[in-house]
Amino acid sequence: MSDAVARPLPMDEKQTKNEEDVNPATKVRRSVTHLARRLRGLRSDHGISGSKLAILGWLFRAGTPMTATELARLERLQPQSLTRIIAELDEQGLIRRTPAVEDRRQILIEITQAGQELLIIDAYRQEQWLIKVMTAKATKAEREILGIAADLLDKLASEPLELNQASESDEMV
Repeated sequence: MSDAVARPLPMDEKQTKNEEDVNPATKVRRSVTHLARRLRGLRSDHGISGSKLAILGWLFRAGTPMTATELARLERLQPQSLTRIIAELDEQGLIRRTPAVEDRRQILIEITQAGQELLIIDAYRQEQWLIKVMTAKATKAEREILGIAADLLDKLASEPLELNQASESDEMV
């Protein structure tokens, strides 16, 4: 078994659940997961999956048409995996696909007005809840720290995945 892979230990009567004893990476993972669940619960009942919302979000933030290859890179997907998502978003009128002027074989994808409206309404509910909770539960300094932490989380999330999954599964046996 490699020492490089951190493994959670099963809790027994001698181990404590004290949060001070928890690895910071575990705390971040738990908090991000918990917050993501809360925010998902605030989504509008539009039936659009998280994967589709993520694609719409990238297109919205880019402010310019993108290729499927660019979107796949940002979402860390194979371009082929994106085909169904893009087709469904197009069918729902949330994106528009057009051939690129400089290379007609390449398709550019852009968010439509309907896609923007759906994304804005969905984000608005979540942001209003966050503003309310952050104002009620956190000091001004804590809210500023949360903003800095959000930037750090974005920085971490942009790092490439480097886990050797084969060695992990070998160690789990």
